[in-house]
Amino acid sequence: MPLLELEDVHARYGQVRALHGVSITVGEGEIVALLGANGAGKTTTLRSISGMVARSGNLLFDGKPLARSPEGVARRGITHVPEGRGIFGELTVWENLQMGAYLRRDRKAVRDDIDQICTELPWLSERRHQQAGTLSGGEQQMLALGRARLTRPRLILLDEPSLGLAPLVVQSFFEVVQRLNAEDGVTVLVVEQNASIALDVSHRAYVLEVGRIALTGESVNLAKDEAIRSSYLGY
Repeated sequence: MPLLELEDVHARYGQVRALHGVSITVGEGEIVALLGANGAGKTTTLRSISGMVARSGNLLFDGKPLARSPEGVARRGITHVPEGRGIFGELTVWENLQMGAYLRRDRKAVRDDIDQICTELPWLSERRHQQAGTLSGGEQQMLALGRARLTRPRLILLDEPSLGLAPLVVQSFFEVVQRLNAEDGVTVLVVEQNASIALDVSHRAYVLEVGRIALTGESVNLAKDEAIRSSYLGY
């Protein structure tokens, strides 16, 4: 049974239809990439999962229907890191980080998790009183991922995490994502315009085209197919 399953999902913004029968699966422990041009429906797919857009179709998580509210989705163990990172710029680094634990009641475990995150990213503790909006783009993205980790998610949805970041920062970010996947068993569904790095870190990928799935396959095979690369992936 897939951890996440979308079957014939349609979504719209008002009268504008953005998804036209999207069906995807994400197995537990996988990293799956959603690729495609601007306007293809990648972000809308994530928003459909998170209950942030009007949608129809079957959406199952761990075999059970997903709630239609973001809070209900979060309580199932799904964390969404949106495009633009979604940090609160006026709040401090520490306040942003702690917001990831707002649904948790295991205070000691939360402290242990924060300690672990700060061991890996010591600058979070050093800059705990700094306004998050003054961080660099890469630091904000790492903060957003740290906050997501505090939810102890089974599934993380990442929307364009490389946007506006330098290549070395992007590489470091995805190394953390791969480590979370390999060591903690966190499943990842990532929307990414940088098809090269997305295929490099993911197990499987889907390519969306105007709200529909155009093709799917193992990432390593898609990356090697020159016809697919030139027609759909742009590199």
